[in-house]
Amino acid sequence: MLGLSYWVVPIFSAVVWTAMLITMLVYWAATGKPHYTTMSEGQHIPYISDIGAEYLQPMFIAMSVVTVVTFDLAFIFERWLRHSNRLAPNTSHWQKIYSICATIAAIAGAAGLILLTIFDCKNHNRLHNIFLVVFILGYIVSAIFICWEYQRLGIHYRQHSILRISFWIKLFFIIAEVCLAIAFAVCSKKHIWNVAAVLEWLVSFIYCFYVLSFFIDFLPVLRTKHHQSKQTEVQMLEEGGQAYMGDGVADSQQYYRGNAGSAAPQLDGSNEYTDGYMNGDGYTNGNGYTNGDGHTNGNGYNHGTTNGYISHDPNGYPKPAEAAQLPSRNF
Repeated sequence: MLGLSYWVVPIFSAVVWTAMLITMLVYWAATGKPHYTTMSEGQHIPYISDIGAEYLQPMFIAMSVVTVVTFDLAFIFERWLRHSNRLAPNTSHWQKIYSICATIAAIAGAAGLILLTIFDCKNHNRLHNIFLVVFILGYIVSAIFICWEYQRLGIHYRQHSILRISFWIKLFFIIAEVCLAIAFAVCSKKHIWNVAAVLEWLVSFIYCFYVLSFFIDFLPVLRTKHHQSKQTEVQMLEEGGQAYMGDGVADSQQYYRGNAGSAAPQLDGSNEYTDGYMNGDGYTNGNGYTNGDGHTNGNGYNHGTTNGYISHDPNGYPKPAEAAQLPSRNF
């Protein structure tokens, strides 16, 4: 992905969203905490939409679009990486269905956020509230489906602790967002505006941590990428080693021309392993010691005469054969 790892995507999305929220709060405080026309009587804490409907609306639209588009890309990348076995692959068709439903719901939530920033609460209050509900419900439903998928994956891949961690983080998001959304709706209906505004800001900041949690899901990709690069490196070394050995390589046992000294151990007729060393007449003995006439006893030491080839010292270790005398030049 253009030299970047997939885990950068949710981090970038979360940073953009958080920066937008902090900028809006700082701007409101820096301008003297004004009472906007969209704020109700007795309301001292503005909603996000109250600030976003004024001078900062272009920033509100742009940064919201960047946030949800990149976040939805994280869902698409996650689906692709499971399909290509870079992440733990799905073990059933239902898991794939849960993942697809989560992606569709996330796209619906993204559309809701983009539209609510365009149709501000100052000029399109009814549409703004409808799209706000679509935004919140879209991502809650998306989180439910992805939790469902991760729960099923965790049963089949118990060795992957990341799946459990991610599952519990997303489950916390679902519970927290549902509770806060209900409290927000109740406070708004009872005209407890300041509490409702605080709850809306809390929902928005918790959403940031939910986006950030997808960073954990992409961590295994780093391991598979490293593992694949190591495999490729080893394979290249093996192929390169064989390429430069000329006609001395015939197969994986690496026989050399005119010498079988590096042959892999084989079983002889007595079910004993040989070590690939040759004795005097071309047969391999049991443990690598060579006798004079091409035969070995039970422990590999030669018995009888050596026939002038190889002898052993008093400790039983073989010693080099004495060089044969050169023939006399005197006929």
